[in-house]
Amino acid sequence: MIETPTLQKKHDRLTAFLKAFGLRAVTSADAAGSSSANLFVVGDGDGEGPTHIFFRVLGGPLQRSGLAILAAAKIDFGGAANPLVGALPEELVFSLEEQPQMRGLADILVAEVENSRCGGGTVKDRICEIIVVVAVRRAIDQGTVNAGLLAGLAHPTLHPCLVAMHDDPARQWRTDVLAQLAGMSRSHFVTLFTNVVGMTPTAYVTAWRLALGRAALEAGSSVKTAAARVGFGSAAAFSRAFSRKYGYPPVGAKRTTEPRPA
Repeated sequence: MIETPTLQKKHDRLTAFLKAFGLRAVTSADAAGSSSANLFVVGDGDGEGPTHIFFRVLGGPLQRSGLAILAAAKIDFGGAANPLVGALPEELVFSLEEQPQMRGLADILVAEVENSRCGGGTVKDRICEIIVVVAVRRAIDQGTVNAGLLAGLAHPTLHPCLVAMHDDPARQWRTDVLAQLAGMSRSHFVTLFTNVVGMTPTAYVTAWRLALGRAALEAGSSVKTAAARVGFGSAAAFSRAFSRKYGYPPVGAKRTTEPRPA
């Protein structure tokens, strides 16, 4: 009898961040970019097309001599409020020779930049958003850092627990349930999670809830609604935890943060 191999369940490690914090690209009108651009498609200046993609996660100019910027865009992925953005390296760099999927996207983007067509702005913006999603996937798959959220998402046994917390933040997660998802004992799970992610599972789920709560407040939710949505038992408990984390009460969230683009 031939046994059919059991396929490992795939876990979506990005959708929760996209839903909570959004992703928006605005392509620069000038192919050379602008001071606010943080995604760059570049070539080596020989006219052979794009060779690399640079994503400067928290912004800042591209400082590379000898490279021609063929397309550029400003990417809004929630900024520092998005825990994933804070976990990514300052700059992600991809050689298109090694990434054929990204090379195809870059070629289409550059063609749209060089040839103005109907609906071109929308096409360019959407392509840039896809490029960013693919870039972040690569960063997670490659285990770009050794500790923190990105390391947890890349970890073969821990990432299902993180995905579960991200997808269902309002659930009252118990450590033994998370350990069961990871297929290990409670003590082993807590030790491994803390070493890899940099905080205990309980501290992590609280931090995730607060990040989501802040995003909800910025989007216009009341403190009571935000607290209930992310799993706090009361608005008072949410307010206390929020104030400890961010240094100001949740009612001041809108006043202390810049509005994100609609």
